[in-house]
Amino acid sequence: MATLHDRTPVPHHAPAGTEPPSRRVPLPLLVAGLCVALPVSLVCGAGIGASGIPWSEALRHLWAGTTGGSITADEVSSYTIVWELRFPRAVLAAVVGAGLASVGVAVQAMVRNALADPFVLGISSGAAVGANAVLIFGAFAALGVWALSTAAFLSALAAMALVYAIARTPRGLTPLRLVLTGTALHYGFSAVTTFMVFAAEHGEAARSAMMWLLGSLGGASWSSVPIAGCAVLGGLLHLGWSARRLNALAMGDETAAALGVDPGRLRRELFLGAAAVTGAVVAVSGAIGFVGLMVPHAARMLVGADHRRLLAVAPLAGAVLLIWVDILSRVVLAPAELPLGVLTAAIGVPCFLLLMRRRTYTFGGA
Repeated sequence: MATLHDRTPVPHHAPAGTEPPSRRVPLPLLVAGLCVALPVSLVCGAGIGASGIPWSEALRHLWAGTTGGSITADEVSSYTIVWELRFPRAVLAAVVGAGLASVGVAVQAMVRNALADPFVLGISSGAAVGANAVLIFGAFAALGVWALSTAAFLSALAAMALVYAIARTPRGLTPLRLVLTGTALHYGFSAVTTFMVFAAEHGEAARSAMMWLLGSLGGASWSSVPIAGCAVLGGLLHLGWSARRLNALAMGDETAAALGVDPGRLRRELFLGAAAVTGAVVAVSGAIGFVGLMVPHAARMLVGADHRRLLAVAPLAGAVLLIWVDILSRVVLAPAELPLGVLTAAIGVPCFLLLMRRRTYTFGGA
């Protein structure tokens, strides 16, 4: 029997297709470009905003915050904006973008569906129930600033347990049951959150809830970065370790079994990991759509369907993308902010339609 140690399978018809090999971008060049673009984007995220802080001053504040340097008394206000508000927000945007993109890769392989994204499992809409309970009814008030994130994460875990309990069969988790169960519960949780918004006594609470439902990093702080960062890092390490098995799974359960991969066990691992990462990032950013759907497809178009290459590109691309989306959300209607989900949809929909028009790109062989 062939095993993964004999050869590394690369799916010809992965959950989403790919460009012919001659059209692919060299992987080292693309990764190097993204590795340069990421820190540049982080600096831009700290320097660009509604407050007119000169670039020289913003860079000096970043240096002072990074090295523990000193600032003058009249610079406290601008330093707070750059180091305590903008920069942690940019870092969190990178973490969330990387998490959503990597989970998108995992979910599309797990359910072998080109339209799958991190939210197809119903985890994000489950997290919204807990978040709305805090924003509208003041639940978990004793936790103070941690109330929103804690409630969203706990309700995401509860949604994960419910999806798993319903979708699981004696034969394990199957792609179709996961998609159907997650989709059905997504609509159920969405109905609950809609009812909660309409039941809100104060208009400002309903507005905050709707802002969170469409995605926002307005509440970002340094304290919110480590938890989400650890969850995303753990998910990326597991996916990187499982890249060969993901290649086998994308070729079908029978092929995966012939190559020595237990598709049921791998699908359970992916489900639990995807749910944990999705719950962690949604808890700090709200429900941001299209990143987990669009970025994996764009990465496949550039580097092919091999998950070893894909997982080197998609997280970096997702991080850079969401940083710039967050920058746009702050400056388009400054001083007001746009929900991130509005901009990701505005960018993602036309890009996705253009991708569909490419004759050399196939979606699951369709």
